Amino acid sequence: MTVRTTTLDNGMTVITDTMPHLESAALGVWVKSGSRSETAEQHGISHLLEHMAFKGTTTRSSREIAEAIESVGGDINAATSIEHTGYFARVLKDDVALAADLLADILQNSVFDETELVREQRVIFQEIGATLDNPDDHVFDKFQEAAYPNQPIGRTILGTEDSVRTFDADAVRSYMDQHYVGDQMVLSAAGNVNHDELVDIATNRFHDLKPTGAPQPEQAHYVGGEFKEISDHEQAHIVVGLEGRAYNSDGFYAAQILSSILGGGMSSRLFQEVREKRGLCYSVYAFHWAFADSGIFGIAAATGAEDVEELLPVMLEELRKSADDITDAEVSRVRAQIRAGLLMSLESPSSRAGQLARQHILWGRPIPLQETVERINRIDAERVRHIAHKIFSDTRPAVAGIGPVQRMPDYSRIVDSLK
Repeated sequence: MTVRTTTLDNGMTVITDTMPHLESAALGVWVKSGSRSETAEQHGISHLLEHMAFKGTTTRSSREIAEAIESVGGDINAATSIEHTGYFARVLKDDVALAADLLADILQNSVFDETELVREQRVIFQEIGATLDNPDDHVFDKFQEAAYPNQPIGRTILGTEDSVRTFDADAVRSYMDQHYVGDQMVLSAAGNVNHDELVDIATNRFHDLKPTGAPQPEQAHYVGGEFKEISDHEQAHIVVGLEGRAYNSDGFYAAQILSSILGGGMSSRLFQEVREKRGLCYSVYAFHWAFADSGIFGIAAATGAEDVEELLPVMLEELRKSADDITDAEVSRVRAQIRAGLLMSLESPSSRAGQLARQHILWGRPIPLQETVERINRIDAERVRHIAHKIFSDTRPAVAGIGPVQRMPDYSRIVDSLK
């Protein structure tokens, strides 16, 4: 595989990873703009824009966009996250130019028709309602809000019905003009692609792109706190976390390894102690979400009302113990898991295209596999124990619980148990 990078005069970056043995290619445009780029008045507009991009351009209707990609057996989609938005397609090798043209069309020539906008707002209202009905999703929104209250990074990606209802076509268009600028955008492709041909397409189709000028997101400020909602759901959904590490921080890889040791699979400490040994829940896991300037280390589980009171102290005790007795054998096992995951991801052109784009957005360049492996291999048990001590003692926890959580320990007890 050969990775090539070209930066256009308008600041846009084109990255390709050529895999000539494949018959297909994945490509997309990733924008360094997500929900944390929004002001309070713009809450949810990044996600609405992602929807509206497919609703018609000056040259194609929404139906014609769908028919163009599906007539060659391809697919096209998009996704909004906290820090970026991606628009991507998967096609056969002979249809890369068509896919690139479609992506350029929806990102340069969308008309944002008012009728389509009202219709899509209704679709998003349904999406918001579905999330509110699903405690598995809703508890994480409330957890993020408890971690980063009154900040863009702590608000939901979808927005609220009230906020989304206020947006008109001019608001969506203005937001796109502000944030979708050259130096914030990456055209990434992997598979059977020709780098020079893709550069030519990008040069021709994005020539009117403003090169710079996007506002910088508000700095994240982790706070911590508690959200609890008693409801009649069968399961109590609980998430507990503390401030993690940013992508560029010294402790990022150690925190990733720590989360895998604690709750990254069936051999993890939480799975073995909480589920296998005690039978307190069906699902339990740990996670580490890294952002450009902050991060969250957390654990999540769902259990019945009768086990809530026992579950949380057991989970917290596993966190506390990990700061003292993580072993080299555990670190070695997780390093092998991470390396295997990285190698497997390279076999998927879609995964690889997205990975390259995100690496450029976060670090300003593609990161060679060997460099990543070397960084991971430098992490030993002592380093993981050190980061565990720092994470579990330096900040107050963020806690969210939804369901029959009447017997969930008080927030003060959770704070004390992590000291």
